Amino acid sequence: MQDGDSDAEAVARVRAGDAEGFRVLMERHGANVHRLALRMTGNPQDAEDVVQESFLRAYRNLHHFEARARFGSWLYRIAANCAYDALRARARRQGRIEPSGEADGPFDALPTGDPGPDRLVAGAEVRRRVQAAMARMSALERAAFSLRHLEGMATAEIAAALGLQGEAAKQSVFRAVRKLRDALADQARPAAGARG
Repeated sequence: MQDGDSDAEAVARVRAGDAEGFRVLMERHGANVHRLALRMTGNPQDAEDVVQESFLRAYRNLHHFEARARFGSWLYRIAANCAYDALRARARRQGRIEPSGEADGPFDALPTGDPGPDRLVAGAEVRRRVQAAMARMSALERAAFSLRHLEGMATAEIAAALGLQGEAAKQSVFRAVRKLRDALADQARPAAGARG
């Protein structure tokens, strides 16, 4: 049985009044929604809130879900919108979006091998710059970047998940990458100069 088929069966069960079907959907998609929420918000508490709100909205709006669509994509769109809401609320509270300072930002889990002290210092600086660049991204840019470069989604999938036209999704990813590249540009120059 394919995931899409089993998702459709679980949705049908929920629509027929069997709440157990929704538990199946939560178990199947919970980790992916949490990963997306954490990458977008950069904060574990906000991510937990986004996951809960996402599943609550999905449950309440299941009658709007079209059976021909993929449940996972529909849920990702809800989660991305909930994460936007969390980022906007944080921006209103703080005056702007700032890095959370948490140790589990979107790039902290990437393997680095066995770095020496110089690589540890350089890695910490790169991580700080990446987090600062992510903080300067709009909620849409951060979502598009996370879906493309951290979740590996194609532009068409990003557009569907975020409710955008294809070109708008592509531009959001491009702007996010440009901000990240700008933040890291001078970090790369000294290393290149040192080789010459």
